[in-house]
Amino acid sequence: MASQEFSKKLIMEESNEHEENSDSPPPQPSKEKGWSSFFKPSMLTLLGVVILVGMGEKMAERFLPLYLIAMGGGILSVGFLNGMDNLLSSLYSFPGGFVSDKIGYKRALVVFNIMAIIGYSIVLFVPYWWAVLVGALLFISWSAISLPSIMSMISKIIPKRKQTMGVTVHSLIRRLPMALGPIFGGLLIHYYGTTTGLRIAFGIAIGLAFIATILQWFFVKEPEKKDKKPIKLIQSIRNIPASLWNLLISDILIRFAEQIPYAFVVIWAVNTHKLTTVEFGILTTIEMITAVLIYIPVAYFADKYRKKPFVATTFIFFTAFPFILIFCDSFWFFVIAFVIRGLKEFGEPTRKALIMDLAPEDAKANTFGTYYLIRDLVVSIAAFGGAFLWNIGTTAGPLVNFLVAGAFGVIGIVYFIVFGKDLDSLTNNETPAKDV
Repeated sequence: MASQEFSKKLIMEESNEHEENSDSPPPQPSKEKGWSSFFKPSMLTLLGVVILVGMGEKMAERFLPLYLIAMGGGILSVGFLNGMDNLLSSLYSFPGGFVSDKIGYKRALVVFNIMAIIGYSIVLFVPYWWAVLVGALLFISWSAISLPSIMSMISKIIPKRKQTMGVTVHSLIRRLPMALGPIFGGLLIHYYGTTTGLRIAFGIAIGLAFIATILQWFFVKEPEKKDKKPIKLIQSIRNIPASLWNLLISDILIRFAEQIPYAFVVIWAVNTHKLTTVEFGILTTIEMITAVLIYIPVAYFADKYRKKPFVATTFIFFTAFPFILIFCDSFWFFVIAFVIRGLKEFGEPTRKALIMDLAPEDAKANTFGTYYLIRDLVVSIAAFGGAFLWNIGTTAGPLVNFLVAGAFGVIGIVYFIVFGKDLDSLTNNETPAKDV
């Protein structure tokens, strides 16, 4: 009885959304309508924006350390830039969600694009190394500050029974600029030199972000939003339901397993086991290909069944990686390890969709941003802890680093299995999902 009432409510909400969204097609049978939502102008525009802004960001961002040194910044400025990137990624999550819930995801994404354009312009027109750091404050974490808005937008455009697939499609599209951007940036540097090449890259990034902003303004549709009082951070934290807290705690533990050895994997491979940098680049490509290949099939089954088993599985792959690193002493052992590392993306889009499922209905973007703020702030400790563990000794340090990381992962898996909650996805027949 309760599931029938929930299904009726969902159908009524989707009908109201069709009336408010001018780019929504007329109501159709459930199965057809679910897939047709991926071809709405708003959704297609969102994916285009992710490619355009992402290309500009990744084309220039990867080579910022070279640009800093070329402009006289020195090694300390590079370290400061890296630390600032990690800190901003966590701190920007909450304001990103706050702004999205306050003014709507359409206007919020426009604001974030304008911030990036201003940041690129500062680097382009102010030829000093410190200008890179100032401009980076505005553009280096575009992905972090815009993610809550994007997740909110997907939750509004895509029916609940297809939202994991929606998040997965976004994750796949994000990887196009991640893969292609550095190639184009590298070519510009190769032909024009570091300084001129990067300035050209920043100029292109400004143009791409401007085009993305125009597309958003004219093609992204959003229902009218009622004025809401600003939600303070403390209130936003209180709004996180217990079921989402359990996911957050387990996610933090799992991210400790990832971040403790994160910066030292390349040292372990190249310095300790004498892999070439080219071979290490191939390992990264193997990881990316593995992740891309599993995204769509996993999203299909995650939407059809419960999400918790898929999230638990991705936590297992996160945990397995540091343990496997202990036994890696040749290129082919590292290939196996990086396939496992790629498989950690098994349930990542599903986890994001589960966050949106468990978040309060009227503050999804805000809750999503608060979740990432808390998680990334706590997990940033792992980077410092990993360095301390690595320095214990030449032989013992790496072993201790990997074992401690894996131990955190095991605790996170057990915690999630015992306390983690799930929200039933709907099948095409609008009935509760079943266990796998």
